[in-house]
Amino acid sequence: MSRPAPSPIYTLRGAGGPLNTLHFSCHRGDTPLLFSGSGKGAIHMWNLNTRRAEKIVEGHCGSSVVWVSTLQETGTLISQGRDMRVCLWDLSEGRSEAMDSVWTGSVGFCQCSVLETSPGTHLLAFAGQQTEEIKIIELPSKTPVCSLVPDAKLGMVMCIKLWQPDSGQGPLLVAGYEDGSLSLWDVTQRSALSRAKAHPEPVMCLTFDIECLRGVSGSSDNKLSSWRLDRQNNLQLQDYVTLVNPGVSQLCVRADGKLLASAGWDHRVRIFGWKKPRPLAVLQYHTDMVLSVAFSDHQDPRQRLLAAGSKDHRISLWSIYNEGADTG
Repeated sequence: MSRPAPSPIYTLRGAGGPLNTLHFSCHRGDTPLLFSGSGKGAIHMWNLNTRRAEKIVEGHCGSSVVWVSTLQETGTLISQGRDMRVCLWDLSEGRSEAMDSVWTGSVGFCQCSVLETSPGTHLLAFAGQQTEEIKIIELPSKTPVCSLVPDAKLGMVMCIKLWQPDSGQGPLLVAGYEDGSLSLWDVTQRSALSRAKAHPEPVMCLTFDIECLRGVSGSSDNKLSSWRLDRQNNLQLQDYVTLVNPGVSQLCVRADGKLLASAGWDHRVRIFGWKKPRPLAVLQYHTDMVLSVAFSDHQDPRQRLLAAGSKDHRISLWSIYNEGADTG
């Protein structure tokens, strides 16, 4: 039986625009941080101890910020805007100027994906200038690695996830496309390994759990599509989870592999068990579409929060199933 729906433990206001993206950074020092990117072009660095914005960066000429992340080894903030640029920021010692930037050529909403390959070196994947193109470069050198273009007409690249498998082979990337397809790519070989039709509408978002080789994707319809990789790297569709209302902006699996959170167009955040995708809770607070969800990476499991960002310009913070509850 589902627990009663909780209330947020607190909220963050003052972002000044829709919250397209959220990213926790709780490993550096004693101050847990939450980064947010807004539709008005602002990046806020929220101090979760004081619950106030410690720094505000305007870095994309007023264009919508669609993705933020941090490069843990270097302490660098990375952001993507609809001005067709990815910017790298050194926020240490009070700085707030971009150290470097990468021109993507894409005006879409496909969020970048970043993967650490060695200390201080990363791969960055992003939608390219061509409709179906995914480009991958190395950072900080910005050396081109490859360009991935499918041999079939799949439409615009909508979402991507880059990871390093435990098998020892090169990096893999899964991409969702406008026609509802998912495609798995071998980055080293620059080749497509498998493809599956997961949705009748464009794939709006996806997430992938590298521990159990399972993923889930969402669309504008009322179904979440669950899928996995077999030992031959074939994408295998599994169960669908039917939602009460259609439309999902973002999906996120908690690091312990127990929970899945979805950002709904119906103003709600939904929590599911991840081992068995079943509904656990519906979080109701926001007055407009929820655009982003993120789980905290805090070392103390009791301090691991869920953040949700909405079109209503607010961020809600929740403490969900943090007492070792059975969510399987």
